Amino acid sequence: MTAWKSTSPIVLASAFDAEQRALTTHNTDSERVIRLKYSNNLLQAPADYVLSFAREMLFTHGHRWQAYEVLAAHKGAFCSLGENELEELGQGINSWWTVDSYARTLSGPAWRDGLVSDELFVKWAGSADLWWHRAALVSTVAFNIRSQGGKGDVARTLAICKLLAADHEDMVVKAMSWALRQLVYFDPGAVEGFINEHETALAGRVKREVRSKLQTGLKNPRRK
Repeated sequence: MTAWKSTSPIVLASAFDAEQRALTTHNTDSERVIRLKYSNNLLQAPADYVLSFAREMLFTHGHRWQAYEVLAAHKGAFCSLGENELEELGQGINSWWTVDSYARTLSGPAWRDGLVSDELFVKWAGSADLWWHRAALVSTVAFNIRSQGGKGDVARTLAICKLLAADHEDMVVKAMSWALRQLVYFDPGAVEGFINEHETALAGRVKREVRSKLQTGLKNPRRK
């Protein structure tokens, strides 16, 4: 593999794309091996180089989740992300997997780490696009996973959930359930209070799954 110092981000992204296309088996594991190799190559690269490389991966070659992981794996590039960069990198999110790879890998961790403001996610929640609604909700998950640096954030999580409580689009409903169930690990009382307060607005699926989580620890109770 060509070292980053001897080539441009454009050329390196083309090389990445060629390696991806040459795979005989395409799945997350096989593609991630290549992503890891390039991330290791870029460890000492400047943040702006890595950001340019990721943009090429995403916008020229269509390697979305790989581009997000490259940025997340490079501390300098990740810490350089602001609201403009995040929204640029979110262009084209239009399915559960594109949203979730974006929100779980980039936007949620960036919010958790204080790189962007609460107002960005409030804006997304007020968007006319259901996928940005899902992105706002899924981004809250980063606050509430201990193993990934989350310390729990009731206020931010419930603020976004409140804005979208009456949204019954299926992909938004599922994200609402996820966000609330993840918060159960930190403050079950706050989650129960939220469900009770917004009883009439929330979708039945949200109430059923979150209450099951509160009562049994499971999203869906086991059948006897």
